[in-house]
Amino acid sequence: MYKLITALLVSLILAGCTINPHTGESQMAKSLKYGGIATATGAAVGALIGGKKGAVIGAGLGAMTGGSYGFYTDYQEKKLRKELEQARMTVTRNQDQSITVTMPDITFQTNSAMIDSQFFQALTTISNTVKEKNGLIRIVGHTDNRGSIELNQALSLARANSVANYISNQGVPFNNISTQGMAYYNPIADNETEYGRSKNRRVEIILQ
Repeated sequence: MYKLITALLVSLILAGCTINPHTGESQMAKSLKYGGIATATGAAVGALIGGKKGAVIGAGLGAMTGGSYGFYTDYQEKKLRKELEQARMTVTRNQDQSITVTMPDITFQTNSAMIDSQFFQALTTISNTVKEKNGLIRIVGHTDNRGSIELNQALSLARANSVANYISNQGVPFNNISTQGMAYYNPIADNETEYGRSKNRRVEIILQ
């Protein structure tokens, strides 16, 4: 019986491994990942309680619970990617299965924390996603390396707080939101070019 459960988990893992078309990296669908984890957990608990029969029942219940959660988070990611594409926001799934939405520098006016109104709808979409899940959200501001560290630290934090205030005003509990300003300490591109600097000026919204 345990060999059967092990074989099932292996087949789930192999079936769930795909190539992410946006990153080119191998990944596993959340539905299968969480379903597999819940299956193993349910089987282990069931075995302790009811032997082989309990393991089968526990595996079934675990697969249903974990799979349902996984399908829902897969759905959230796909929905965000589709609805935020026009706003030029990128959606990335992290290894810990959180989702990072990256807002480009054009979201804000130059040297300002004021959000351009054309991005309000995209932020509303993100807010609704967070409310559906009732999850935590972390917002991190970044700048390029022009100007003093004091100026960039203040600007990066002000932009993160501006996004946090908008999302909170859409009904997300402020206690579920944390903000951080990173100034220019975490670049993702070369600050020696204008293109690189434009990529580094961003705000990341991490849905946990």
